[in-house]
Parts: sequence; C-alpha cells; structure tokens
Amino acid sequence: MPIFQYTLLATDGHARRGVFSTPHGDIQMPAFAPVGTQATVKTLTPDEVRMVGADLILANTYHLYLRPGAERIARFGGLHRFMGWDGPILTDSGGFQVFSLSDLRQVDADGVTFKSHLDGSYHRFTPEKVMAIQAQLGADIIMAFDECPDPLDRAYNEEALARTHAWALRCAESQQRPEDQALFGIVQGGIFPDLRLESVAFLTNLDLPGYAIGGLAVGETKAQMYATLDIVTPALPADRPRYLMGVGAPDDILEAVARGVDLFDCVLPTRIARNGAIFTRHGRKNLRNARFADEQGPLEEGCTCYTCQRFSAGYVHHLIKAKEILGLRLTTLHNLHFLETLMREIREHIEAGDFLAFKEAFLSDYLQQSS
Repeated sequence: MPIFQYTLLATDGHARRGVFSTPHGDIQMPAFAPVGTQATVKTLTPDEVRMVGADLILANTYHLYLRPGAERIARFGGLHRFMGWDGPILTDSGGFQVFSLSDLRQVDADGVTFKSHLDGSYHRFTPEKVMAIQAQLGADIIMAFDECPDPLDRAYNEEALARTHAWALRCAESQQRPEDQALFGIVQGGIFPDLRLESVAFLTNLDLPGYAIGGLAVGETKAQMYATLDIVTPALPADRPRYLMGVGAPDDILEAVARGVDLFDCVLPTRIARNGAIFTRHGRKNLRNARFADEQGPLEEGCTCYTCQRFSAGYVHHLIKAKEILGLRLTTLHNLHFLETLMREIREHIEAGDFLAFKEAFLSDYLQQSS
C-alpha cells in the first residue's frame, strides 16, 4: 500500500468524508490545518494544538527559508523534530509570500528574484530551489511553486497560468523525496472557468498525490469563489485530496465542503484571536467591547474548550484590554477548538447523510459580524 493514500469513507451530495494517510499519521478529512508560519502556531504549544483536535499543521517555506534557514532546520532533523510536532506537516511553496510580501520582485520564465522583507537582501526562487528547500524542511505534504495573480485580471492570469504549469512540471521532475513527501499541484486561473479547467487538466495529467485550489479568497467576492469551486472540484480526481488554500471562515468552510473540498488552512482564527475576536455559533464577537467586562459566563455557552471551561468572558476581556499574553493564548485556544470541533461535526454529519441540513442550520445562526 502506498504511504500516501486518500480513502473515501462517505459522501453526502458533493461533500466527502475521507482519510489521507501520511508517514506521520492520518489526516481525517474534511480537515482544517492551523497555520504555523514560523514553525509555531502562534501562542500555543504543539500539545495544545493537538488538544484542540488538529491533525495537521501548515508551515511556511518562504519565512523558514529566510529565518532560521532550511539548512539549519535540516541539521536539527527536519521540521518535525525542530518544532516538536510528531503529526503531519504541510509546507506551502512560498509563492504567495514572494508575490504578496516582497516590495521588489522580478518574474521570468525560470523563477522569481525577490527582496527579503526582513533585511532587504536579494534571493531567487526557482521550482528546483523550492523543491530542494522543502526536501530539507521534511514536511509530509509539499506544494508546487506557483504564481498567485489578481483573480480578476484575465490577461495576467493567462500569463501566470503558463508559468504555474511549467513550474509544476519542473517541481514534479525535481522532487527529491517522493517516497515520504506528497507533492500537491496548485490549480490557478482566477475566476475564469476555462482557465481553471485548463489548469485542472494540465495538473491532473501529472498524476500527483493531491491537488490544491489557489488564488481564491484574495480579492474576489464570495459568490465568485463559490462559483469557481463549482467548476473546479468536480473536475478533480475523486481519489485524491482537494485542498482550498487560505480559507478559514466558518461559512466559507461549510460552503466549500458542500462543493467537495477536503482540506483548509488559514491564519484567520489565530490572527483575529490576537486582536481579541472569537468565533461563536452566533457569529464573530469582539471581546474588547465593554459589554463583556462584567460577563461572568464563558466566551460561549456550551463550548468545551479549555478557555470556556476554566475562565469567564469578563476575565478574558480584562486580559485582552491589559495586553496580557495569556489573553491571546486563551482566545487562540478557543478559536482553534471552535474550528476543529466544526470540522469534526462536518465529518459526522457527512457520515450520517444529513450534512446539508446541518450546514443550513449552522449558517442560519452564524452571522459574520462583530458585537
């Protein structure tokens, strides 16, 4: 049996319940991966990340290449040993950061020259270089080097798609550790159905272990994102995982699962937590608001996370206002527990055959607004 294998356990409409096997354990899907950009999920220990229910952590190739360096991480035995996480890890290619963080970059057919956001030094990423870096990092799932353009710019998407496809082929040809690293291709093409289907056709011809959908949640409307997923996911292989990159809002996750997506990652739950905001079944709440100061109940009634079981909303409000680190930890624990619980419930309802009813009931209560 191959080390990397997607097993489909149940379906409900287009929603899929599956398992993806990796050298460091199984990923129960649909799954949400907390983002550990710098080889850490901000404010939490690996044990706490496991406690909230996560199977998989995402780390960032661009940032780890710049600091502390892939060679140094390799000397520690790879990312798993370096960060003390024994479960599956996914590293992105760094492509999105090259194009979004760099204030100077030059793109050509061979790769990208960019300026570090840390010290202004110049660096070059090619598909071969990105594969070598990810081999040193040692993640279970690695991503092909791609270009993430403005999703609404047709002309540039055509140019970028040609580069993304050429680079994906070079990544596949130069991958150093196919025996213990699953290379995922990234479907691009903006909001344009013909470009997206062209991308699916090219990448699936490479017969990769999994496929990501990139270039969404980067400027298009929700309706355009959902319409793009309606086009892309049915065209992807049924026996491979489907990964929607950079999406983590509960409503978007539910809508994407309903369209056949298996895997998600996003900085949203940890980022808003550090700004005092939390997810609840009734929408996003801002704990900085004065109305929480005298709230003696938990952040959310019925929540079983560590924060809600031990502390009042009034106490967490105090910590946030006082800029205490514990406040950031407690809100982060809550938000990740919220999303991982949602993913578990999604899996259960797909298995039970009533996922669509669950989705509609959840969304009828979930209002994405601060209060």
